[in-house]
Amino acid sequence: MAGRGLLPKLVVTTNINDPQFDGVIIVRDTAEDLPASLKPLQEPISAYTKLDNAAGKNEVVVIPASTLPSGRIIYAPTGPLTRDYDDVRRFQDAANKGVKRALSAGCRSPLLAVLGHKQFTLTARVTALGAFHALYTPIEVREAKPDKASKVEKLGLFIESDSENEVAILSALESGRIVYRDIGGSDPERMAAPAVAEYVQNIFKDTCIKVDIISDLSNLEKEFPLLVAVNRAAKSVARHAPRVIFLEYVGEGPIDTTLMLVGKGITYDTGGADIKHGGAMVGMHRDKCGAAFVAGFFQFLSVYRPKGLKVIGSMSMVRNSIGSEAYVSDELIVSRAGVRVRIGNTDAEGRMVMADVLCRMKEKAADEVNPILFTIATLTGHVIRAYGPEYTAIVSNGPARKSGVPQKLYDAGDMSGDPFEISTLRREDFEFHKGKSEYEDVIQSNSQPSSMTSRGHQSPAAFLIMASGLDKHGGDSDKPLPYSHVDIAGSSGPFPGIPTGSPIVAMAHAFALKRERSSTN
Repeated sequence: MAGRGLLPKLVVTTNINDPQFDGVIIVRDTAEDLPASLKPLQEPISAYTKLDNAAGKNEVVVIPASTLPSGRIIYAPTGPLTRDYDDVRRFQDAANKGVKRALSAGCRSPLLAVLGHKQFTLTARVTALGAFHALYTPIEVREAKPDKASKVEKLGLFIESDSENEVAILSALESGRIVYRDIGGSDPERMAAPAVAEYVQNIFKDTCIKVDIISDLSNLEKEFPLLVAVNRAAKSVARHAPRVIFLEYVGEGPIDTTLMLVGKGITYDTGGADIKHGGAMVGMHRDKCGAAFVAGFFQFLSVYRPKGLKVIGSMSMVRNSIGSEAYVSDELIVSRAGVRVRIGNTDAEGRMVMADVLCRMKEKAADEVNPILFTIATLTGHVIRAYGPEYTAIVSNGPARKSGVPQKLYDAGDMSGDPFEISTLRREDFEFHKGKSEYEDVIQSNSQPSSMTSRGHQSPAAFLIMASGLDKHGGDSDKPLPYSHVDIAGSSGPFPGIPTGSPIVAMAHAFALKRERSSTN
């Protein structure tokens, strides 16, 4: 079931009076600076906001407009835009609210004015993406109730310039976010590891994406011993069997950059033997959003097809279950890189399922052009405590910092409404994970939750570097490899609620959208 086919029907127009639409959505800080083509809407909006002060601030309102065929404007004000802390997400949030209000007003074919603004570079794009988010229908609903698969018959986009290119970008980005939401947001049975593998095979069938799925347990045990340890309590349940899914995209023309992505795909996290208690297990089906990002980013690539870029991705799909076979604290497990790992907390399973796959990526990087490695995961509660629930954290090694990777993603995220915060690896992070006796080389974790641990979202990057052997490829190596760990525990979205798709938009702007597109469809 391809994500691209789940986009609402998009109709581009430059005529605000197009009769096929039943409501016009205006997202703006003020009606006074509407472009000339929308000036007829200024008077009814201004008149209404004079009567209702809240309408000009943050309340979405439906305004009668006799000049429009639909007879109504849905006005979604952004609020102020010029304060030090205002950013382009004001448009994203307002568009999301505007579409929801249009739906509740009975609109089935709304027209969204996709407008630029002097304050921000990508206002129009971010506005449209905010609207798209409100139109997503969960895969469980689409499958159980096909008549409710789409919330609209069509969505109109009022775009005044370069509409073909902009719609191509929007369609690619949103199709990727749909795939992300389908995998990341679905319940732990609908998107158990074998079901995710089947979904991925279906979306990328007959596309430019190469798919390779490892399901044989003996092969997994040999290749990824840390990952298999997490899976032990689930291995006897066929529908919960693990999968490691590899994806590859090779852009047209000479390759100048290779992105290598490792996504955490814990289909359900009970905490394992160190069980989550006191209600902390609720929402843990979302612990697969790192892997969901990888699949979603490849969906974006399959639609947009940027030249000169190669991307290799992996999805570590495992269930962290409870049972007599569960791995436990104190165990010693030797990683793919030959590092002896002492388990400190079975609820720190995310780093376990990524470390060996990261090691494999490290090995493969020797044959790639300009490789840049990433792990992406809903890894720690600490990142939410540090930065709040809407921000992605990036923690980079020396070669990645020298190459400007974290700053590149910070700038792209700030511009596109998919914000990053930059955290720094310190010597204390490596000291924290050093073995404390001659038995072990590395300590996987302490026994406390990350949110109660100093540097709780930074130090896992040090563990991943040490357990995978990437510590041999730092700035002091003759073969340095840029590596960044990306923690999306907050930015992946709320529960209850719809996953955001973060950081697909930022990654696309940082590494793909400035490239030419392949001419091959």
